Amino acid sequence: MTTQQVEAIGPAFTAFLRPLGRYFDSPGTVRHFRNYTRGLLTDLPRKTAEPLALYAGTPARSLQQFLKACLWDHEGLTGGIQRTLLAEVARMPADPVGTVGILDETSALKKGTKTPGVKRQYLGCVGKVDNGIVTVHLAVARGTFKAMLDSELYLPQSWDDDRKRCRQADIPDTMRYRPKWEIALELVGRSQQNGWRYDWLTFDEGYDSKPKFLRLLDVANIRYVGEVPRSFFCRPGRSRAKMSVEDVFSMPGVKRKAARSFHIGQQTGPAAVWQTKAVDVALGDDRRPRHRLILARNRETGEKKYFITNAPPRVGLQRVMMAAFTRWNVEHVFRVAKSEVGLTHFEGRSYVSLKRHMALCLVAMAFVSLHTLQLRGEKSTGHDGASLPGTGPRLPTVPEPPTGNN
Repeated sequence: MTTQQVEAIGPAFTAFLRPLGRYFDSPGTVRHFRNYTRGLLTDLPRKTAEPLALYAGTPARSLQQFLKACLWDHEGLTGGIQRTLLAEVARMPADPVGTVGILDETSALKKGTKTPGVKRQYLGCVGKVDNGIVTVHLAVARGTFKAMLDSELYLPQSWDDDRKRCRQADIPDTMRYRPKWEIALELVGRSQQNGWRYDWLTFDEGYDSKPKFLRLLDVANIRYVGEVPRSFFCRPGRSRAKMSVEDVFSMPGVKRKAARSFHIGQQTGPAAVWQTKAVDVALGDDRRPRHRLILARNRETGEKKYFITNAPPRVGLQRVMMAAFTRWNVEHVFRVAKSEVGLTHFEGRSYVSLKRHMALCLVAMAFVSLHTLQLRGEKSTGHDGASLPGTGPRLPTVPEPPTGNN
């Protein structure tokens, strides 16, 4: 946003931030919080501490210390934002698909070796192995509403093996290497602690190809539909033989099965027609089929996608496919987070600073999501009544800073 646009929404943004002041220990820290998040909404080309401080008219050192050393509860702030968004979603009208949690990761190129978690690894942002960091995220979509709920750094094994390096980057000893699917499950669990319940969880083949990930979701009774790679193995029907999903749909009986066509809405352009077939399959040690394997073929382009779902048979295939294709919303969320809010602009050597930057980006993203909803005319009430139940650590009451410092 331009400076004029930021000033125009200033009162609404100030009202949105006001309940979140409880997570900061002093009026000065609250001012830094407001300056930093307000700067994230501007059209500054780089949203790191230095240009944000220059925009706010405050010393760069102050915002750097705000990220790394000031006393404030960034985990409580993330929880507060999640509960704020939940209160808004609870007031939304019924939706045929429902509330969909979306798990995905993103990456950022970084120079040098000091940024927490940096290494040569596959980076989706450039489509190849390069020097950078990877973060795992949980987003939510319901109808036309979409927002980001949580973020966490992926810590490579090479960092975990060098605890001295971790301590130099303010990475606590309790933070260890975990595969991305484990981080994703933690994000879901944290959101559930703040009241979130999902009608669906969806994700790409990077997560769905992990049998333990799916098994834990089944045990937790979380309904999901996720894309799987062509090499994903399962057992069709009551067969004891495992085969790839391609081989499943090459079976004579399955090939003869008539496909069903569904119109699936897209972010841009007319709805796409996907021709689908579903087969009951067993995963892991299951003795009988408890899941559905789905082939979806785009009638116009010929593109094929494979999905697995634990949704019971009473849930129609059309609804399953609508939930599966809700995952495209995360691309919009990432685009806004990166290009508009500066999620990947962080430059620093401290994990605490990185974690806090991501939490502050969640705040800015939440406001953008709710403000967009209001502009569409889908919600008439203001932000002043947003509820923040007191589950976080209690901090001293923070008086409102003078108006001139907003």
